[in-house]
Amino acid sequence: MLPLLVPGCTPLIAPKEIPLSSVIPPPKKEAANPEELKVEQVGNASWYGPAQDGKETASGETFDQNELTAAHPTLPLGTKAVVTNLETGKSVTVRINDRGPYVKGRKIDLSRAAAQQIGMGKKGVAKVKIESRPRRKPTKKMTRPTKKRRAEPVAMRTDPPVLSPQ
Repeated sequence: MLPLLVPGCTPLIAPKEIPLSSVIPPPKKEAANPEELKVEQVGNASWYGPAQDGKETASGETFDQNELTAAHPTLPLGTKAVVTNLETGKSVTVRINDRGPYVKGRKIDLSRAAAQQIGMGKKGVAKVKIESRPRRKPTKKMTRPTKKRRAEPVAMRTDPPVLSPQ
């Protein structure tokens, strides 16, 4: 009978608390799926050309209305975006090199060449779908190639040769 009474006489000992993090492992951080990083927008596009041709863009390059470029208010400069005209079904890949449009209700301004490729040249405005993925950051630091310099011309004597007496 003594063994039965002993457990009742002993003081209660609280069980040791075990941190929850040691019992349940933290969730694994998965690499972001490229599909999740994809940006899709639907809205009106317009185009700009002759009035801006030759002017500096937000990226610092000179705007050329004959290149496949666009202005977008938030996409990072240098991002490639596929713009599809929802009326014609035609698509064009553009590079974002400028900021805009600054007209309310518009999502993107295309260069004249890009607008023509998707069939919105005459109308000026079209409903489009914009799809893009952020640019990948280069894994290695890239160095710019240096310009080759022309060799300096070697100085040439223009004096007539002088013969020394022998």
